[in-house]
Amino acid sequence: MRADTALVTELLPKVQVLSRADKLRLMQFLVFELAREEGVALLRPDQDYPIWTPYDAFEAAETLLNALEREQVTYAN
Repeated sequence: MRADTALVTELLPKVQVLSRADKLRLMQFLVFELAREEGVALLRPDQDYPIWTPYDAFEAAETLLNALEREQVTYAN
């Protein structure tokens, strides 16, 4: 058995007895570690991020309505 496999085998029972909050913290740690290793930028708590919402998206609503009307014509024929 490889050393890292033995280590994982020892860790798993310890992880199972962790509280829910500690398991979530462990998951967060692992996700951040994997992202760092892969060079993936994750969301940062001290930064603002734009979020698209359908409010005031009149052009998108019109495009969707036109597509739905075309589909209805297709099904009616």
